[in-house]
Amino acid sequence: MAGRVAGAVTGTAAGVGGLSVALLMRQAADARRIIPMAEAPPPRGDGVYGAKFGGKPLSMVILGDSSAAGYGVHRPRETPGALLATGVSRRLRRPVRLHRLAVVGSMSSGLPYQVDAALEYAPDVAVILVGANDVTHVSARAAAVRHLGDAVRSLRAAGCTVVVGTCPDIGAIKPIKPPLRWLARSWSRQLAAAQTVAVIEAGGRTVSIGNLLGPLFEADPVRMFSSDRFHPSAEGYARAAAVMMPTLMAALGTDERAPAPGPEGLRSLPRAAHEAVRTAGTEVTGAKVGGRDRGPGGRWARLRRHPWFGEQRFGFGHRPAAPDSPRRAVPTGRSAASAVGWTPEDH
Repeated sequence: MAGRVAGAVTGTAAGVGGLSVALLMRQAADARRIIPMAEAPPPRGDGVYGAKFGGKPLSMVILGDSSAAGYGVHRPRETPGALLATGVSRRLRRPVRLHRLAVVGSMSSGLPYQVDAALEYAPDVAVILVGANDVTHVSARAAAVRHLGDAVRSLRAAGCTVVVGTCPDIGAIKPIKPPLRWLARSWSRQLAAAQTVAVIEAGGRTVSIGNLLGPLFEADPVRMFSSDRFHPSAEGYARAAAVMMPTLMAALGTDERAPAPGPEGLRSLPRAAHEAVRTAGTEVTGAKVGGRDRGPGGRWARLRRHPWFGEQRFGFGHRPAAPDSPRRAVPTGRSAASAVGWTPEDH
C-alpha cells in the first residue's frame, strides 16, 4: 500500500489539506509491516447445504476478495458463503449448492475471471463482496466500478439474482492511523457510492457495509478481529452476513416487509448511493415512480434499512417505538451466527 499511496498522494497533495506525503508514506509502511501477508487460503465451504430438505438445490456463487472468501477463519462453516447458504436453505426450506469463487487479494479487475467461472455453474444467485483491495492498492476508481458493473450485468443476463456488499470502510482498520485513516475512509466511501450506482444500473441490489463492524471492533477487537488484526473473526463475518441476509432473501422473492407507504425511502440513485454509504446496513434497490424508472435526477432508487439480531422491521427513516410501547423489540439472545441461520447440526 505504501508505494501506491505515495503516488496517489503526490498527485492529489493539494486535496488532502497540506498533509505530509512523507507522513502518509510512513503510516502506510507501518500498516504494511503490522498486517501480515496471507499465508494459506481460507477454507472453501463448497458443497450442498440443507440436503435434508430434498429437491433441486438452489445454485449460489460467492465472488470477490478475501472478505467474500472468509480469510481469517479456520472452519468452512464460518465463511460468509457457508453462513449465507445455510440461512437461505433454512428460510426457503430447500437445499443450496454453494460455489466459492472469491480470491484472497482480488481487486475488481479480477471479477471477469470469477464471473466466467461462476457462469459454468448456472447460478441462481450471486453474492459479491469487493472493493477493499481497490482502496489499499489505490486502483483507478472508474475502472474498478466498470468491472463491477460489467460483472453484475453479465450475471443478470444469465438470469442470476445479484446482491453486492459495497466497499467496507478501510479507515475502521486498527493498524491504519490518522491521517491515513481519514484518507482511506474518504476513498472507501467514494468507491462504495460509485459501486452502488453501477450495481443498480446493472440490475442488482446493494447493501452498504461501510463501518458496520468498526464500533464493534473498537469495543472488542480480540473477539471481532482475526489474528492478523485486519480481517474479521468468525463472529465478525457472521455479523456482516446477518446484515446482508434480509436483502438476499428479498432478492429471492421472500421479502416479509410491507411496502413502504408513499415516497418513503425514494431517492434519485446518486442521492440514495451517498446516503447509503453513511449508514451501514442500508439496502439500495431500483424503483419506479408512476411506472417510470427515471426522473429529473436520474434513475429512481429505494433505500431500506434492515434491522438484524431479532430487531423489529421498520421502513427506511421510521423511528422505533418508545421503550414503553407494546411494539418494542424483544431481545432474543441469539448469537450472530444463529441470526444468519447456522447451528451445529448443519455440519
